[in-house]
Amino acid sequence: MQKSRSVVAMGMASCLVLGACTSIVGVDKPYHLDGDGGAGGDASGGGGGGGDAACTPDEARCLENRPQTCDEAGRWQDEAECPSEAPLCQGGSCTTPRSCEGLGAICGPRGDEGCCASLVVPGGTFDRGAAAPRLATVSDFRLDRFEVTVGRFRKFVSEYPAAWPAVGAGANPKIPGSGWRAAWDPELPVDRQALLSMLRCEDPYFSWTDEAGDNEILPVNCVSWYVAFAFCAWDGGRLPTAAERHYAAAGGDEERQYPWSGPHSAPEPDESYAVYGCGHDGSCELADLQQGGSRSPRGDGRWGHADLGGNVWEWVLDSFATDYPLECDDCTVITPGANHMIWGGGWRSEKTTLLTSAFEERPPKGKFAGAGFRCARAR
Repeated sequence: MQKSRSVVAMGMASCLVLGACTSIVGVDKPYHLDGDGGAGGDASGGGGGGGDAACTPDEARCLENRPQTCDEAGRWQDEAECPSEAPLCQGGSCTTPRSCEGLGAICGPRGDEGCCASLVVPGGTFDRGAAAPRLATVSDFRLDRFEVTVGRFRKFVSEYPAAWPAVGAGANPKIPGSGWRAAWDPELPVDRQALLSMLRCEDPYFSWTDEAGDNEILPVNCVSWYVAFAFCAWDGGRLPTAAERHYAAAGGDEERQYPWSGPHSAPEPDESYAVYGCGHDGSCELADLQQGGSRSPRGDGRWGHADLGGNVWEWVLDSFATDYPLECDDCTVITPGANHMIWGGGWRSEKTTLLTSAFEERPPKGKFAGAGFRCARAR
């Protein structure tokens, strides 16, 4: 990968899309996207809705990712929050995302964790600034513990192109208009064969195999931003915003220099913390890419997420931009035609890319052996 365009933590604004232009709005108050994208369907994965609606006893539904049941008085009652191993609420019940159905507990450093484990990131405010403070606030959300693996992606491939997202799918529930747009349909591979061709970029460094084998626990790479978005929407989630991804890596208000740092310490990277740096002497091999969580728990972030630094760079929702407000709430930037952002550094990258503030810009149509993704979900 090329040297980072910037390693400065950024504050971003929500983006109102008008044709090919981007307008920054709501910099003095909480705000949302309000454009031509449309928020689309229910982001809860179930029947969600207002908490005061009447109901029939024994009826069940989802309010975002929390089951609710109807009591004898016809009132909705919250049930226990969905656990990390079954983080998706559908039809009033907690379940594993479809990409992990039948996959088994094969992820993590010992190969005994579910690959779809999704951990809660408590919301808050942190400083993404450099010389000047730039405060970003994010609401509670879930972020997958591991980067999306070849095994998980195989389920998506098996359903493609029926797995194409509907308009509005994959939206951040706090940002109306952030879901899939019909204008993006032409950017997806037209059929399964075209998708398989995409997954073979930068031979011999792609992790995909046409048949299930030893690579099932490796992060999938060679995936464009559009395909990453489509996968997360299909899987009942969404791409995290840049603010969310940065916040999780920085440990929120601890504002860590590296994901494994404490609030007052920043151990320098070495191979015991992260997977990085194989390419500097020209000796990179696919074997240098490691299974998700190979450096756990030593290299985990504050809330238990693996590989927030290293292994593969990760696509986020945001486009790359240069003008950002000093404060923002649940914010993102989406600019048609602009480059998008990847965060976290990768197996072929230098150690400065492991900084929690480090990102690079890439064309959303691009596919790179150094880049993959992980999904976010409603809490």
